[in-house]
Amino acid sequence: MYEFDYVRPTTLQEAQDLVGEDKKLLAGGQTYMPTLRQRLAMPELLIDLNAIPVLHGICEADDRISIGAMTRHAEVASDGLVRSKIPGLASMAGGIGDPAVRHRGTLGGSLANNDPSACYPAAVLALNAVVHTSKRSIEAKDFFQGLFTTALDEDEIISHVTFPSVPCAYLKFKQPASGFALAGVFACKLDDGFRLAVTGAGQEGVFRWQQAEAALNNDASFGDFKSLALEPDMIEDVHADADYRSNLVRVAAGRVVAQLREQLA
Repeated sequence: MYEFDYVRPTTLQEAQDLVGEDKKLLAGGQTYMPTLRQRLAMPELLIDLNAIPVLHGICEADDRISIGAMTRHAEVASDGLVRSKIPGLASMAGGIGDPAVRHRGTLGGSLANNDPSACYPAAVLALNAVVHTSKRSIEAKDFFQGLFTTALDEDEIISHVTFPSVPCAYLKFKQPASGFALAGVFACKLDDGFRLAVTGAGQEGVFRWQQAEAALNNDASFGDFKSLALEPDMIEDVHADADYRSNLVRVAAGRVVAQLREQLA
């Protein structure tokens, strides 16, 4: 890797004062550290967020579950509050990568990176979560803006994410080597109806499957997902072509909605 300076601030304000052009944030490092090792990035300064207490932890506030940006996937998966209030999120976090990834990777790091095959974006989008930063609060519908692209400014730090307490479920078909989703569907029922978000399949990243949502909201017993069209273009790569991924999405949707119905029964 290239030479760079390294700092480990202990407050969010201290970190905020440091960020800027060519000054990069380090969360769990699951994506950025390999990027540094391969000399695909050349920051002037690396700002390690791990020693900032306010970015860690899970609590309930105002009928929502707040999860700190630096909370590890393994913590989300095992937390009793998340398991009881947002079961699909806990189940999803427990299936990310392998144990090493789950004990280092973070919620905020995953969202800021917005990998098109990552799991968390599907949960955040389906649940209509709110991403809170050092500057503002951003609704999920406005946060994800395409492949590896978010609404975050260069000098903005995710502090925590708030989720509603609702029945929800997640299912993915994963690429065996990486654990990333070949296709994953997160389903939930909010006050305004069913919501399904798809990851691992769309060329522009995570998206809501609005045709499936409309079918379910019109008839909660709807189950023929194979008859529904998928709006965005599907990813085609060495792991799966577009038709195969489309089929995986439809199968995953059928199975995950069946899980959701069990919670709603």
